[in-house]
Amino acid sequence: FSYIQRNLDPLVFKMAAVPVDPSTFIIACCGISLAWAAIQFSIISQTKLGSTNGYEEERASLKGKHSSRKEMELLREVYEAISAGAEAFLRAEYSYCAVFVVIFSVIIYMLISWSQDTTIGFLTALSFVLGAITSIASGYIGMRVAVYSNVRTTINAQKPGYMPCFNTAFRAGSVMGFALSGLGILVLYVTLLVFSQYFEQDNWILMMECVSGYGLGGSSIALFGRVGGGIYTKAADVGADLVGKVVHGIPEDDPRNPATIADNVGDNVGDVAGMGADLFGSFAESTCAALVIAAQTPDLLAQGWGAVCFPLVVSATGILVCLLTSFLATNIYPVTSENRIELALRLQLIVTTLLLVPATYVVTNMFIPATFQIDGVSRVLSATQQDVFICVVSGAVGGLIIGLTTEYYTSKEYSPVKELVESCRTGAATNIIYGLSLGYKSVIVPVFILAFIIYVAFSLCDLYGVALAAVGMLGNLATGLTIDAYGPVCDNAGGIAEMAELHKDVRKKTDALDAAGNTTAAVGKGFAIGSAALVSLALYGAFVVRIKVASKIAETNVEILQPLTFAFLLIGSMLPYWFSAMTMKSVGKAAMEMVAEVKDQFERNPELLNPVGTARPDYDRCVAISTKAALREMIAPGALVILAPILTGVFFGVNAVYGLLTGGLLSGVQLAISMSNTGGAWDNCKKYIEANVDPSLGGKGSDIHKAAVVGDTVGDPLKDTSGPSLNILMKLMAIISLVFADFFFAINGGRGLLNLIQ
Repeated sequence: FSYIQRNLDPLVFKMAAVPVDPSTFIIACCGISLAWAAIQFSIISQTKLGSTNGYEEERASLKGKHSSRKEMELLREVYEAISAGAEAFLRAEYSYCAVFVVIFSVIIYMLISWSQDTTIGFLTALSFVLGAITSIASGYIGMRVAVYSNVRTTINAQKPGYMPCFNTAFRAGSVMGFALSGLGILVLYVTLLVFSQYFEQDNWILMMECVSGYGLGGSSIALFGRVGGGIYTKAADVGADLVGKVVHGIPEDDPRNPATIADNVGDNVGDVAGMGADLFGSFAESTCAALVIAAQTPDLLAQGWGAVCFPLVVSATGILVCLLTSFLATNIYPVTSENRIELALRLQLIVTTLLLVPATYVVTNMFIPATFQIDGVSRVLSATQQDVFICVVSGAVGGLIIGLTTEYYTSKEYSPVKELVESCRTGAATNIIYGLSLGYKSVIVPVFILAFIIYVAFSLCDLYGVALAAVGMLGNLATGLTIDAYGPVCDNAGGIAEMAELHKDVRKKTDALDAAGNTTAAVGKGFAIGSAALVSLALYGAFVVRIKVASKIAETNVEILQPLTFAFLLIGSMLPYWFSAMTMKSVGKAAMEMVAEVKDQFERNPELLNPVGTARPDYDRCVAISTKAALREMIAPGALVILAPILTGVFFGVNAVYGLLTGGLLSGVQLAISMSNTGGAWDNCKKYIEANVDPSLGGKGSDIHKAAVVGDTVGDPLKDTSGPSLNILMKLMAIISLVFADFFFAINGGRGLLNLIQ
């Protein structure tokens, strides 16, 4: 810190002399972000689907089975099938979401109008609708870009070297990352500007409470996107693995496998659209939590609009930093060989985080007062610019450490996955045992890091510091989304290469890209879970602040050992397991339907198993099974998460909600990390064996490979359905509690209808 201060203070003093309008800065950064996404998309679109010019020599060198025209026809056929399936599912899913948004916005309006007034109720409902629409747009944009880019990644994989195909997949991730970041910040900030015309500065706390509906809308859609998309993709994936690989010994992406199109569709609707909506929700909620607490701080209000909107300034600054570092992987350190893939992606995260540190120092000194007092949940404390800077940076650096720890436990380059590979020599049972152990062990470092961040941030700036740490962890959101969306694009590219029957060297490239993508996906999930823990705690603090304001009590302490609070702490810690049981069983039920369909098609048409046959399965039936199952099964888990805090607050009061949120956070974060890392490690264990790095393992089709496939199949719903969805459970329960805080307090003074506390 002293080094940064010594070297940057002269620059900061010069910049501080030039007044910077926060609105101009934030909106300009959003415009740059959206423009950069458009530029990246235009570069991707230069690869024309259907054009074979410039590829004849490369294809000839690969000695492909088909003519260029035949290959392009197959590529187009597979691309159109995946595109149609993804479009159909998202349209169906979002039609369900639209009905939910309409009904729940009416509920928000009625309940908040009853406890406060109709204007607050209307503005909160409006914020909720805007957040939901932005989340839907984020997921849909991500899906369309991924579908558009995956086939172009396959086409570029036919060129010599790794650079063309890597750059295509990386730019596809950039489109999603920068479009979502720019859109999310812009819509939230414009909403704030519009609302500020109605509210006087003395009532900005009410304005921020209304704006918190934006985060609620974003997370509500993210929940359905994560759960519905996760059930869709894993039902198809498990079905393709079990019947294809294990029973008949054919690859999951073999064109003879009836579930392969549904599997590839699932990568786009679950891993891309779901993750986009999830991280958008984290950004919106962490920002809303910080805004609620900032609006309660007189010194920040006196400093002006820029100080209150400082979390958005940090996020906007992160966009500029991410844009600068995006040149690293494509231009400065290009991927010229397989061993550079993971390193290039890792450097993106490291360099972005390092550059974010001095950038945060500059904007902190520009917008935050030198000293200010925070009226915390249980004390009044004095904070400084340096304290704010440390809170933000602790979140950013902590997120990086969590990401690198996740990479260590899930990458095939390190010992944990290699130990997992060795365990497959003795069968599937030891693979399962080792995998579960790996997941549990991978929780240790992230939890210590989160505990350290919370201690430092809370000590310096109370719960405002925790909210800023969450904002800091998501400061490189554009880069995080880039490397996360990169993985599913590469996975789809490999599937398309297999289905189009391209030369094995093409699939070798896409498999190398995909293996790195599995690791980056796990890293992305680590960021999402870590930020969700901080966001949940920050929202919890904002909820306590709102109850404090509503009760007009100078100090509000949460007494964990109060009987009702402690009882609901146990209930809250059970909810992640209840939720996981529902989502895991949903995947199992849908997978059983998929397995039965795939088996039935193989039995009715044995020609499908002929390696040189021309018969094609009925892909549409498998797509329909995944779609119906996902839409049917996502409702119950969603209802559990949404209704749990509402019913608790209505019937048992705010003390019960305190316990519910605490318990859900404590067990949810650890369960989510272990599930995600276990599944990611099993996936890369399978890919390590398939790459035949060690010939003694036998490669594809061996008994060792079959044991790895079993582990990967078990891990699929862990890493892509239940695990990632748990972070939304933690956030969504907290944001619902915040939005309905005044309503809960209006019922018997916060004691609930049952009035158990006298």
